[in-house]
Amino acid sequence: MLSDSLRDFLGHIRLERGLSELTALAYKSDLELFLGYLDNELKLSDFSEVVRDDILDFLELGQAEGLSSATLARRLVSIKVFFRFLAFEKVIPHDITEIMDGPRLWKVLPDFLSVSEVDSLLAVHSGKHELLAIRNCAILEVLYASGLRASELTSLRLDKVDFKEGYLRVLGKRDKERVVPFGHEAFQAMLRYLREVRPKHDKSGVALEFFLSVNGRPLTRERIWMIVQEAARLAGIEKRIYPHLLRHSFATHLLNNGADLRVIQEMLGHASVETTQIYTHTDVNRMAQAHKKFHPRS
Repeated sequence: MLSDSLRDFLGHIRLERGLSELTALAYKSDLELFLGYLDNELKLSDFSEVVRDDILDFLELGQAEGLSSATLARRLVSIKVFFRFLAFEKVIPHDITEIMDGPRLWKVLPDFLSVSEVDSLLAVHSGKHELLAIRNCAILEVLYASGLRASELTSLRLDKVDFKEGYLRVLGKRDKERVVPFGHEAFQAMLRYLREVRPKHDKSGVALEFFLSVNGRPLTRERIWMIVQEAARLAGIEKRIYPHLLRHSFATHLLNNGADLRVIQEMLGHASVETTQIYTHTDVNRMAQAHKKFHPRS
């Protein structure tokens, strides 16, 4: 059971690491909430089933409840320390939180890019002729056009892309498939990659995944992180950039332009609209402008 591992962890930090009772109680409080989320919301009973996006979603729910950045940062630290312990004890095969950056970078959850920043990011590889530039351009376009998680992008299959109708069939968390549209720019970038690059990477002609490494193997989530961060560096964007940020930007820009929240929920693959509601806080500027324009006493 999940609670057994938590009990072992709390005993470990008290007895073997000598942490204070106050610190142990803080860990206990944070992790009980997280385990409750895994159990009640996601119906998980094994830590090996947890993915990074589950942790992101848990933190984002806290942000939607109005928790401070300090509290969210502390929760992230608690989860990271706990998963390090689980990996050390061989409860899980590896620590999935290793790639997640430190708490000082989690000032606002979720953050997002402005439209101009997205334009700059997507322009980095646009028009280039190098094979990897063409592939990476298509990757960035799809991440923003369809709001995919990095894990969903790496597992996207060639036969799940419908160019005629303009949509992807995405295998999301818990192996739930959903249909997500993509626009003209992503269409052009993907088609170019498919024609000019993929046949040279898939020399055997049997690879199932849409995006491949130069050796014809599926890309890893870590590689997607590197591609996004390198593009941000080339674009001169100084804020912290990661694949999930393009997902946040996808949802935020749809909402800001009038898309229905439940439609966004379906495209993101959220089980509950409450998770999608984290994006409503980003719409303050649009509401303020509408108030100023239409309210008789503004």
